[in-house]
Amino acid sequence: MTDLAHPPARKSGAFGKIVLRWVLYILLGLFALYYLMPLFVMVTTSLKSLEEIRTGSLVALPREVTFDAWKTAWSGACTGIQCEGLRPYFWNSVLLAVPAVALSTFIGALNGYVVAQWRFPGANIIFSLMLFGCFIPFQVVLLPMARLLGLMGIAGTIPGLIFVHVIYGIGFTTLFFRNYYVSIPSELTKAAKVDGAGFFRIFWSIFLPLSLPIIVVTVIWQFTQIWNDFLFGVSFSQAGTQPVTVALNNIVNSTTGVKEYNVDMAAAIIAAAPTLLVYIVAGKYFIRGLTAGSVKG
Repeated sequence: MTDLAHPPARKSGAFGKIVLRWVLYILLGLFALYYLMPLFVMVTTSLKSLEEIRTGSLVALPREVTFDAWKTAWSGACTGIQCEGLRPYFWNSVLLAVPAVALSTFIGALNGYVVAQWRFPGANIIFSLMLFGCFIPFQVVLLPMARLLGLMGIAGTIPGLIFVHVIYGIGFTTLFFRNYYVSIPSELTKAAKVDGAGFFRIFWSIFLPLSLPIIVVTVIWQFTQIWNDFLFGVSFSQAGTQPVTVALNNIVNSTTGVKEYNVDMAAAIIAAAPTLLVYIVAGKYFIRGLTAGSVKG
């Protein structure tokens, strides 16, 4: 009798697992729709005319697709005092983000290499101070940094903004590389020293080729932080050198004429597109790089 009762019990258990799995899928789908709804509204609104926005539903698909709002957001339209679109400021952000990411990543790699593999008196203290710098609020450094940029003669310039982001990002990049490099056996460094390799030869020939996962993490982190930054951009730039986030704020908060919600949405998508693209292309490598080197350190 007991043996005969087992097959129905197994079938019941399998059916329950299937039901729970579908319930989980449905819940995940609902959460995904909830979080994607603002993006859907932004895209559809940017493809509508102002008349359709006034008379139609917020979540409805556009009756007639138009890209006029995208053209205005990118190239601008001379209405009132607002004539420029995002185009020059977008390229300002590119000129800012690319060298700042490259410099902060390279310096962080060197710092992490030194702290993790070349032990010296006071290394832990220096590393702790760099970590402390990661938690200093942006607002605290505004006045000292503005004074320093003025003394250096780069205030209100793109090189000045690059300098600010490199300095503020070094603490984070050093932390990433240090935690990754401590997982690499120190015997590699010792063996290379025995073979006569010096500081930079070991770095270039051994550590840098092994660093692709953490380089991806650092590049994504720094690019996102720099591209999305508003406070440093509005504080240390001037007309002609402002990044795209400052220009987006100016467009959205413009009060001249009729409020063009479709242009605002198109401009927001354009400003956010690079970081979204980076995460879509390299998101899985970002997660993989974060977990790499987590065994030691």
